[in-house]
Amino acid sequence: MKLVIENFYSSFSILDAESMIAYYHDDIVFEDPAFGVLKGDKAKNMWRMLCANAKDLEIKYSKIDANSDNGKAHWEAHYTFSQTGKRVHNIIDASFEFKNGRIIKHTENFNLHKWAKQALGFQGLLLGGTSFFKKKLNAQTNKLLSAFEQKT
Repeated sequence: MKLVIENFYSSFSILDAESMIAYYHDDIVFEDPAFGVLKGDKAKNMWRMLCANAKDLEIKYSKIDANSDNGKAHWEAHYTFSQTGKRVHNIIDASFEFKNGRIIKHTENFNLHKWAKQALGFQGLLLGGTSFFKKKLNAQTNKLLSAFEQKT
């Protein structure tokens, strides 16, 4: 299953969303601090949206380990946050659960406060560590995802 994770991130590094989501089980459950919990097609469409909108994304992945049931990876993303034009270096640890050779659960953890400081500047420094900010961000990212889904 280590190869599944490697291929997933290799596909992400070249912005190939369709190859990425081919490794997802139909009943995928994805979770991260920015989007919250996404299931099934919502999770798949998130990757389609992120790849379609990426301008200068650079992905580096490492520390991949897996067995037949679960796995983990460390990855880092460098990109310009489109809403502010600020450069972001996000450091993420991901965990995976597998079913029938595919990813059924994908959880990503990163420091949301650190991300907010980079992406939003002073406002992110002040509010990025609050539950209010996380709820607002989840609502905003899911609104963007719904708009993307309506276009496709």
